[in-house]
Amino acid sequence: MNYFSIGFRNILKNRRRSLVTLLSVGIGFASISLFAGYIQYVYGGLAKQAIHGELLGHLTVMKRGLRTEGRLHPAKYMFTKEELDRITPILRQYPHTRLVTPRMSLSGMVSNGTASTVFVGEGMVPEDVKKLQGGFERKLSGDLKADNPIGVATAQDLGRILNLKPGDSAALLVSTVTGQANALDVDIVDDFNTGNVGTNDKFLYLPFDLAKSLYDFDGAERLIVLLDDKAFTEEARTQLTAQLQQAGFDVELKTWLELSSFYAQVKRLFDMIFAFIFSNVFIVVVMSIVNAMSMTVVERTREIGTLRAMGLRRSGILRLFTTEAFMLVVLGCAGGLLVTLLVRFAVNSAGITYTPPNSSNVVSLMVDLDLPRMARTFVMLSLLGVGAAWFPARAAARKLVIDSLGHT
Repeated sequence: MNYFSIGFRNILKNRRRSLVTLLSVGIGFASISLFAGYIQYVYGGLAKQAIHGELLGHLTVMKRGLRTEGRLHPAKYMFTKEELDRITPILRQYPHTRLVTPRMSLSGMVSNGTASTVFVGEGMVPEDVKKLQGGFERKLSGDLKADNPIGVATAQDLGRILNLKPGDSAALLVSTVTGQANALDVDIVDDFNTGNVGTNDKFLYLPFDLAKSLYDFDGAERLIVLLDDKAFTEEARTQLTAQLQQAGFDVELKTWLELSSFYAQVKRLFDMIFAFIFSNVFIVVVMSIVNAMSMTVVERTREIGTLRAMGLRRSGILRLFTTEAFMLVVLGCAGGLLVTLLVRFAVNSAGITYTPPNSSNVVSLMVDLDLPRMARTFVMLSLLGVGAAWFPARAAARKLVIDSLGHT
């Protein structure tokens, strides 16, 4: 018996009910797929912003305890020049390493001569900034000048507060590694947008050598490692941690995921929203399939009795109705996939933009194709659709043939 042929004819026979079920499955599948594609695009953008925009790289190498005890005894938990000369070749020998660059953090006061405010600075090697930024589409990092050792870049809101713009001069006042005051005059060579309203009025980028001079320490606070792809992050951390420990370094390697708290918070939020939307849509779709198959089984009870009288086993009855339910899910998901592709194309072509919460940048509303989630959604809908048909069909198939034939 060709169950698929019979199932397809039964779907056409009950066109109105089948159409409602197909629309329910299709719209539900499209809704889940579109939202999954949107959050995948958001995750990808946040990951790119953390790695390249915030210049975190894929791995950050630091002495163990830097983020806790290092606040009280900074010199003890920073890399000396000799240690940098030993540790850098180990990091560079990893096959997927693209860049290893030192970093120095410091904070203090910045003044335009008449007014002052606090700043948080990052000392970076100017030549490495563009390599670390890669092909990031938004200009989040300042363009430090390799030929200007005292040229710094200010966050845009910080520049507006002090009325500083490229070409102006300012003064930085910081505490050295031993707690002494140190001040230097600097040139403003560029400004940048951090992409976050909480940091856009505080951040300042300065050349690494200038940061060392201000902090009065010939070394680095940490090392940033940029890899070929973020997929190698965990593998690189495992291998490099073992090699560095074998070389006698008591270090810890933090991934960009661990250091970018904003990414982790947004991902948890969207995961919860997706789970909530998925559950609601799923319940509606499954109930639609349950209703359709239950009504179909009840209406075809006499048909079931006739098939049983002709010798069809109970397992054949179950296979007949579960095949029909599976075909409804397949056809509905196929229509939902078509809707997904059309809506995705329309949204991506519309040029819609918005400003996310806690962000100072306008971003585009785009939708990706999250194929793994779409595949899981199809499998779950198929299993539950088959289950929705199996239970009423099982109950009908267990009836006596004479009772089924006399059903009205």
